[in-house]
This record gives sequence, C-alpha cells and structure tokens, in this order.
Amino acid sequence: MIPPPLALYVHVPWCIRKCPYCDFNSHVRPSALPESAYIDALLADLRTDLQRVEGRTLSSIFIGGGTPSLLSATAIGRLLQGVRDEIDCEPGLEVTLEANPGAVELGDLAGYLRAGVNRLSLGVQSFHDDSLRALGRIHNAREASAAVGLARQAGFSRINLDLMFGLPGQNLTMARGDLQTALELEVEHLSYYQLTLEPNTAFHHAPPPLPDEDRIWEIQEQGHDLLHQAGYRQYEISAFSRTGAECRHNLNYWRFGDYLGIGAGAHAKLSHRDGRIERIWKLRHPEAYLGAAKGVYRQGGRELTSQDLLLEFFMNALRLTQGVERSLFGARTGLQEQAIQNPVSEAISKGLLESHPERLCATPLGQRFLNDLLMIFEVNEFS
Repeated sequence: MIPPPLALYVHVPWCIRKCPYCDFNSHVRPSALPESAYIDALLADLRTDLQRVEGRTLSSIFIGGGTPSLLSATAIGRLLQGVRDEIDCEPGLEVTLEANPGAVELGDLAGYLRAGVNRLSLGVQSFHDDSLRALGRIHNAREASAAVGLARQAGFSRINLDLMFGLPGQNLTMARGDLQTALELEVEHLSYYQLTLEPNTAFHHAPPPLPDEDRIWEIQEQGHDLLHQAGYRQYEISAFSRTGAECRHNLNYWRFGDYLGIGAGAHAKLSHRDGRIERIWKLRHPEAYLGAAKGVYRQGGRELTSQDLLLEFFMNALRLTQGVERSLFGARTGLQEQAIQNPVSEAISKGLLESHPERLCATPLGQRFLNDLLMIFEVNEFS
C-alpha cells in the first residue's frame, strides 16, 4: 500500500476566553503563556512521531487552536524552522495559521509571514456586534474588518474568513449583511458554515434562541447564491474559494490523506506500508502535555477496522462537491471496491449519490442530507 500525502496539524490549546459554542480543546490562557516550553514540547512530540513516517515528505502545515495567534512570531518561527529541520517539505509548502481578529497586530502578522506562514485564517464569525457578543467573541465588527486590512498590509495574499450563519437572533437581512461585508473585503477563501450546538458546550447546556430550520435553510441558500454570484466556487460543503485558492491542507483531510498531529489534544491518522491505518491522539490538557513523563505525549490510539475505514472515507470524501475518483477508495483504505457496491447502489437508488462510473459524488440532495447518506454506509455491514 502506497502511503497517501502527509500533512501536519499543530494544536495551540489556549484562548483569551472560551466561546460558549466551542467544543474544541481550548483553555483560558495562563497569565504567563509558556510558549517557549510549548514549542520545545511540540518539536519533541514531532520527533517521536516521525519514526512512524520515515522517508515521507510533508505537504502542508496547519496551526490551529485555540488561538495560535497568541504565540509570538518568534515562537512560530522557531516551530516552523524546527519542523523543516526534522522532515523534508514539498516546495511551496502551504502553511496556515488561525488568528483571532481581536488578538492580532500588524507587527505580529508581518512576523508570521517572515517566519514562513503563507496563509492566514481569521475567525471572524460575524460582522454584527450583537451577534459577536452573543457568540462570546472578544472582537467587534470594526476589528474584524480591520484585521483583513492589517493582513494585507503585512503582505498576506491568501486569507480565509470563517463566517457562521444560523446565529442567535439572526435574520435573512443580517446574514446577507455579514456575507456582503466579507465579499467587499475580497478575500481568497471563505468558510461558511452553520452554528451547531455541540455537546459539552455552554450553548448546549443553555441553548440560545436560534432561527428555525426553514429560516436557516433560507439563509444558507441566500448565502450560497451570493457567493456564487461573486465568483466563489463551492468545492466542499462549507468551503468557497477563488480559482486556485482552495485550502490544500483540508483537501488532504477530505481525500482521506494522512496527517501527523502534535500539541495538546491533537489527533493523527497514519497509513503504514503493511496496510494498517491507525488514529492517534495526544494528551489533552496543556499542563499534562507540558509535563509529559519522558516525553510520551501520546494518550491513545487504535487501528481502524474495515468498517471504520469504509465509513470514515465517505464521511470525508462526500463533503467534496465534485466527490473523488472511485479508485481513491481502494488506494486510501486498502479495501476492494466490491466492499462498497451494495451501499453505493442503495445511495444511487435513493437519489443521494450520482451514478457515475469513475467518481463517487453526492448529488445536491445527498449533500443537503449528508447524514442520511452516510447512514447507508454505516448500516451496511462490511463484507
């Protein structure tokens, strides 16, 4: 089995404060951020994991969180140089850094660019102050717009904005205003996704008043129309980009590629030459991660079963609007294509999957009801 492309995810677990909708592994930052010790730990973590991917080349890096922009440009530079010292990287390596509009300054952004970050992802979420307050964000609408200007001034030519819809008290006019403001900023990429109430979040325990399902559908349809009219191509359920500006790191996830995961609570997926595919996860709490005995950062892991592989492949691949080549299923899972004949036939008969000899692609109906489509692959026993 030839291993797929390999990416690296780096998790920074601290935020200025925890947002009530967030279910990521994030913690309120301590008064003195231990950034030097954390970079040391990240690089030690990486060196341990590289034993599993000897001889492979890195295709992208994504620094997420949490709020990675709490780390200084010096720290990010030491991290990226340390990665390059340890593993070969593809030419033109995509390096993304997530940043909070309320926690960036021009000098920091210019420093990140010099350090090797070439793609910035700004967690804007909304351009309405009332919505931002409801979401517990630390920035306001003015700062959200200003952050894009600062990024351009610093020299960034690839910027993503995260924008949510279905927000507390949001109506069609407010949602349209959010997108129109984003479009006026002329960024290369937009992640446009619905607010969901995830378990173990403050919003799940005390739900805010949200638009009903019919209104959310209207907001989504209006948003997609606006984005298409503005020249953005939807290449994944919640991802829109200018031509050539797709997020290569996320495309690797959706095409069931491999990725290392370093940092508190980070996850990895790795394919081995003997055909085994495993998931690995790291110690979740920052203090436990920083205090890892003998540099053992791994908390757990498991080998994926054939049924796991079937379901996880489609959970990712069918998010892509153009789907994937049929041959990718066998190449990325090591399974025979006959294993999916029954669920594929059932999904086609229900109008959820396209009848195409060379591609596996959800229909517009299948994309709208993706969970129903995936249930077909979950309930069909692997044979």
